[in-house]
Amino acid sequence: MSCDEIAVMPEIPASAWPSKVNLNAAARTLELVWDGRRAVLSHRVLRRSCRCSMCESTRRLIKQVLPVDRDVAVLKIEPLGTSALRLYFSDGHDRGIYPWTYIKQIAFGPTISGFTEALTKGWRDE
Repeated sequence: MSCDEIAVMPEIPASAWPSKVNLNAAARTLELVWDGRRAVLSHRVLRRSCRCSMCESTRRLIKQVLPVDRDVAVLKIEPLGTSALRLYFSDGHDRGIYPWTYIKQIAFGPTISGFTEALTKGWRDE
């Protein structure tokens, strides 16, 4: 197989991820700029929005949004290629993978009772 025969990957639009990401430890927020729009997500909202199997199972069992301490903090952010972040929380939780599409839904998606539709409906990586 020659280099000419290898399929070219489609170009990923710049809007697929934010142009700015800032972890504000003092305010316990993740600050993003996406398509010129600013979003500020609290560490607590991010922790409650985790979609790992443990958090999903707990949410289904208790039939509500996860109870999370108000003072929970993101201690570390680990990029997973260009498609997602892994967040490490002060409560010891480090299993959540947050695709950029999901973070964008949390930041700008429709809300129901103060929570984004993405959180109340379940995982939807569209």
